[in-house]
Amino acid sequence: MRSTAYHADVIIIGAGIAGLSAAHLLIRAGLGVSVLEAEPRAGGRLATDEVDGFRLDRLGPLLSGSWPELTGSPGLGSLELREFAPGVLVHSEGRRHLTGDIRSARGALKAARTRSSAPWPHRAPRTPGTSRASRTALSPRAPWASRASEAPGGYGAPGAHGSVRSANGWEPCAPARGGGRGGAVTGAIDRARLGAALSRLAATEEARLLARPERTVADALPGVGLPARTVEGVLRPLLTALLSDPALTTSSRCADLALRDYARGGLCVPAGGSAALPRLLAASLPPGTVRTGVHVTAVGTTSVRTKEHGELGCRSLLLATGAGAAAELLPGLRVPAFHPVTVLHHTAPAPPPTGRSLVLDGDRSGPVAHTAVMSEVDPSRAPEGRTLITSTVLGPPPPDLDRSARAHLAALYGVPTDRWELLAARHDPEAVPAMEAPHDPRRPVRVLAGLYVCGDHRGTSTVQGALHSGRRAAKALLADLALPGAREGSPRLPEAA
Repeated sequence: MRSTAYHADVIIIGAGIAGLSAAHLLIRAGLGVSVLEAEPRAGGRLATDEVDGFRLDRLGPLLSGSWPELTGSPGLGSLELREFAPGVLVHSEGRRHLTGDIRSARGALKAARTRSSAPWPHRAPRTPGTSRASRTALSPRAPWASRASEAPGGYGAPGAHGSVRSANGWEPCAPARGGGRGGAVTGAIDRARLGAALSRLAATEEARLLARPERTVADALPGVGLPARTVEGVLRPLLTALLSDPALTTSSRCADLALRDYARGGLCVPAGGSAALPRLLAASLPPGTVRTGVHVTAVGTTSVRTKEHGELGCRSLLLATGAGAAAELLPGLRVPAFHPVTVLHHTAPAPPPTGRSLVLDGDRSGPVAHTAVMSEVDPSRAPEGRTLITSTVLGPPPPDLDRSARAHLAALYGVPTDRWELLAARHDPEAVPAMEAPHDPRRPVRVLAGLYVCGDHRGTSTVQGALHSGRRAAKALLADLALPGAREGSPRLPEAA
């Protein structure tokens, strides 16, 4: 394949994780690859800034430990992941409700029993009937629905209680009034039902989920067969965090996939910041493969034109930029809508008493969708003895961002925030490509023979989706070149649009 007439066998435009993962597969197949990046560093949106010893993510996506791409992609074998505490901490009606590990009925019941047997001064009675609830069968019409929740009294047995933080620890709280937004998951039966639903979802094959009727998440949530307070108190804020979509216009199929990943592996972040992913991928490529500060102005199937080096020849070209930049180089490519994301980083005199939990806003009462004491989750992100709180604002940020965020964080954590110091606020109006229904999570990566495109906008809007699209594009390229590395006998891929 090598020829002196070509700069490289394959030129990849964009050194994000999609392009870097594709480069690994192509080089392993024996091709010469050159990755051109306009920015002075590799990584795309996955960037981490160092400020006064703190490592601050510009985007800070939530990852799942169940994603095979995080451990199976070439170059990521040494990636270290830091896990959040099991379950989530939901703030609703002035209280913080600790769900415990809700990823299985057994885990939910264990967490509930552990709290109910703790030596608290005002212990609530243990909820009866939990063993029966933990064996609840799920309705075939929704992978997270429960038949038991549709029966009379489906909101949980009388006397079921949640928990709030007090001076003595996590205490039972009063049951929710009615079945509305308040109360989150307040009873052991509710937690067991949700755990059983997520456990069933974890065992469901991807093809089955993608074959289900497709609606928006907002339209699908009322029909999942779980109590309204569970749906509004936990599922809605959890999906908002996983999808970066406060209006929940995302495809219900994508929501199923996101919840399945959560049920299988929980939530985590890369040690040292999200930039660890592209840094590991780039460092494990042959020296000189990635060239930064190169601006591509035009593309073809056999050459690219750059501002700095003129025309560079190649046999195949792979566009691995964001959707907007890809459409500028290839007019006609579809550009999706985007979900804007703002990430705030604060340091505080002392860490709030939430440990490694992800804190969700169940009431949607302020700008912060989710937040965590990141120095507890990943101590390497803060200097020793210092506290780092990372918070995410979804949608357009308010004009008084820091002031309104501090007031909201004071309510979420239950501590004063007047002495917190804002380290950085990073806003990206095109942070996450929208996956509005109908959405194809396996959009074509082949434009025509010799020209390919990949990125999270070609699959799911996640780190996993970006890595997977890079692999799909590499396999399509190898198949067109009839080289090993593509699945033999695979059908010819459709053209991208």
